[in-house]
Amino acid sequence: MSVVIRPAVLGDLGTICRLRVQRTAWLSARGSDQWTVAGRGLPIEIFARSVGHCLDSGETWIAEVCGRPAGTITVNDRADQGLWDAEELSDAVIVHYMIVDLRYAGRAVGRQLLAHAGELAREYGRDWVRLDAWTTNTDLHAYYHRAGFQLARIAGPAAEGPSRALFERRTDSWSPVRPDRAPVFTPVHG
Repeated sequence: MSVVIRPAVLGDLGTICRLRVQRTAWLSARGSDQWTVAGRGLPIEIFARSVGHCLDSGETWIAEVCGRPAGTITVNDRADQGLWDAEELSDAVIVHYMIVDLRYAGRAVGRQLLAHAGELAREYGRDWVRLDAWTTNTDLHAYYHRAGFQLARIAGPAAEGPSRALFERRTDSWSPVRPDRAPVFTPVHG
């Protein structure tokens, strides 16, 4: 199965929101409050607005299989307050909103999206890919461990949201996708 990762466009916003709703329902059916309003997740309208800003900034990508959307990821250099300190942010890209369509679950789409984040980190001259995960979703924590990430810590009381489990992976732990390209530092957002 070949996965193509392309920049997302504003026309993908509906697909990304559909993926979020699909995955939230799936998680809820398994007893998780991840992304639910009751669990302090963003309501879909606020999620859509946030993703829309990321689309406008060129920070969101779509994974496709046979031309069909199979997943999404947003990568930039920002994090919610209280998660990562300024030094950690200065040397990393941050993963947000990684969602794989349930039809493609278990087919390494998520790992390829994370490898894409690693490639972006390399291009931007950053040494780390970092992310925050829903604190109570231990299955998700195990997924990130299997994907080569290490738990850095659980964020302290300065972090207000429900995603306080902080994971990281060194950029050089992925093989370069395009070894002929020299890393160039470019800020992830303007």
